Amino acid sequence: MATATTYEELEKIFSTYIHKEESVNLIKKAYDTAKRLHDGQMRKSGEPYIIHPLNVACILAELHVGPATICAGLLHDVVEDTQATKEDLEKEFGKDISEIVDGVTKVGQLKFSSLEQKQVENHQHMLLAMAKDIRVIVVKLADRLHNIRTLNSLPTEKQIRIARETLEIYAPLAHKIGMFRIKAELEDTSLRYVDNEMYNKILTQIRNDSSARISNVDHTIDEIKKILAENGLVDYQIKGRIKNIYSIYKKMVNQRKDFKDIYDILAIRVIVKNIGACYQVLGLIHANYTPVPKRFKDYIAVPKPNMYQSLHTTVISNDGFTFEVQIRTEEMDKIAEYGIAAHWAYKENVEYSKEREQFEIAQTLKWYGDLLKFSEEEKADSAKEYVETVKEDLLNTTVYVYTPTGEVVDLPKGATPLDFAYKIHTNVGNKTVGAMVNNHIVPLDYELQTGDIISIKTNKNSFGPSENWLKIAKTTHARHKIKSFLNKQNHDILLLNGKQMVDEEFRQNKLTNVDLDDEFIKLFQKNNINTLDDLYLEVAKSNLSPKTVVQKYIGQNNQSKLTEEAITRQIERSQRILTTNSETGVVVEGLSNPQLKLGSCCNPIPGDEILGYVTKGNGIVVHNLECKNLQSFQKERLIPLRWATNPGRKYPVSIKILATSNMNLLVELMNTVSASGMSILSINANQTSTLETTVKLKVMTNSLLDLEKMILNLKKIKYIYNIERDNQ
Repeated sequence: MATATTYEELEKIFSTYIHKEESVNLIKKAYDTAKRLHDGQMRKSGEPYIIHPLNVACILAELHVGPATICAGLLHDVVEDTQATKEDLEKEFGKDISEIVDGVTKVGQLKFSSLEQKQVENHQHMLLAMAKDIRVIVVKLADRLHNIRTLNSLPTEKQIRIARETLEIYAPLAHKIGMFRIKAELEDTSLRYVDNEMYNKILTQIRNDSSARISNVDHTIDEIKKILAENGLVDYQIKGRIKNIYSIYKKMVNQRKDFKDIYDILAIRVIVKNIGACYQVLGLIHANYTPVPKRFKDYIAVPKPNMYQSLHTTVISNDGFTFEVQIRTEEMDKIAEYGIAAHWAYKENVEYSKEREQFEIAQTLKWYGDLLKFSEEEKADSAKEYVETVKEDLLNTTVYVYTPTGEVVDLPKGATPLDFAYKIHTNVGNKTVGAMVNNHIVPLDYELQTGDIISIKTNKNSFGPSENWLKIAKTTHARHKIKSFLNKQNHDILLLNGKQMVDEEFRQNKLTNVDLDDEFIKLFQKNNINTLDDLYLEVAKSNLSPKTVVQKYIGQNNQSKLTEEAITRQIERSQRILTTNSETGVVVEGLSNPQLKLGSCCNPIPGDEILGYVTKGNGIVVHNLECKNLQSFQKERLIPLRWATNPGRKYPVSIKILATSNMNLLVELMNTVSASGMSILSINANQTSTLETTVKLKVMTNSLLDLEKMILNLKKIKYIYNIERDNQ
């Protein structure tokens, strides 16, 4: 961890794998440029500023990154702290290096102590930059690592703030791209500043306790070496490792464990040549020691989302000592230590485009592919919400589940099938009506476990999320999507309600064919109404009376125009009487007294899109456009229909409700229907073996709008989690 002070120290590191003269010259040019631009600038420690970018470049070179990334490390502060611009860098070093620098430049630093929103926006910029080019985050982690190593020269308040941010954002990022060594150092060094008392306590306990434990581990290592030799295994490495301090701290704080109760502080790692040897060693370990139940993990067959692969098992030695054994290949060990940097280590003889590299990273790092997609979908969201979602949903994943096709999906601990559904796709989430886990039906609030195979049941007739879903969903992403749906649904119903109120007021004033144009809307600008939708919303919210709207319309038009419109209204009304069946409220153009019947299979109601089917001898049957039976009908017998403006009758409609079983469910349900001004035709409830209740409800309603208002009220019942039209 010694601080580098000269270019030669950097060159000594990268010269082990970078040999091309043009690459070496480019790095030297970047160093000279950074040194010249930072000339005269000093760090808080009193060192010349160039020491910082030089050490960032050294950290990157130790990861065997490419020349462009090392150059970006040397230049990452010049745009922020000197007169140089991004355009200057692009001219001198090319677009690739200038864009990495642009992505890294001071993003995510908490300089704005009194501007919380600004801090959050900086995090968002960093994460978005990462989504475009993962090299940005690798440079940023190297930058943060050197900063955290040199925190002692800063004021205490700033030390704690930067250390806490490192634990919340940067250390989890290092974990997500598998860079264990950097993650461990970021965590342990940060903990020294965030909770110095606990840090020193754990450090002391490790020193006091480790001699006995190390003695046990050394003895066990000798035993394992003997076992492997007896079975012909000679080409391997075996060593002990000490768990990092922050990991012990988390177990002591989160799980409320004493230091003496943590058994994996020391572990034995066996590194072999190939995968077959990994399983051979595992078999020998289990044959000679007693395995601890439920402590075996096969991350070779199912790698972690950060590419980590290894076999983990916890066993009890012959003298009663419990220890963990990790078994992996040399390649797996490199990736476990250095993560993505090891997987894509720079090779001079391989031509690799940035685009191809990004694609392969997204393919291998499942969560990174999610971030790319998420960043594209959510880029218009608020910065704070974006950061919370990425931090909670993408960085803190601990549960790994499967789709029915075997694809691994990672989610936070406590996630439910709803979180899974929304991670697959927003439309899957919105139309979810049930879930199956490991071929068994589960309630939507079931807590997913690692290894679960999940299948989501959807229905296009579902009315979508209810407010109760906000209590079930655990991820910020799913909750955001549910809120968006509910807000839009409420907005649309308010809009329709306002229009209905205004239209009814015009009808009562014997006015039809009313054109509420832009000139008319201007009359309401003082009410902050700029569009027709604004007007309808204000009427629905009772901020504007429909009578006021009509009076202003009448005042705007002269009497002769109104007389003309009154005549037109009378003609249209007469035509409507001739072409409307009073029992169905359905209009058939060109027929004065058609024989009409509402389809009992789909129970269409005003507001539904409808078609008529001309039967042989039974007149015209009216069907909902979503009716399944339409697919089997002869197309030449289908005719267009429309609802009358004011049918003036009620219609039967069936809905299916899924809810958690509760003795108060039916009482609350019937009270809500009654309060919505509807009458119940029939109600039937069945309870399943999974303590769910399915309620089939048939009510009388005036229109789809009234039905949707009732459903909004039903969704407020906490036991209900899905409602859909029951169109058989």
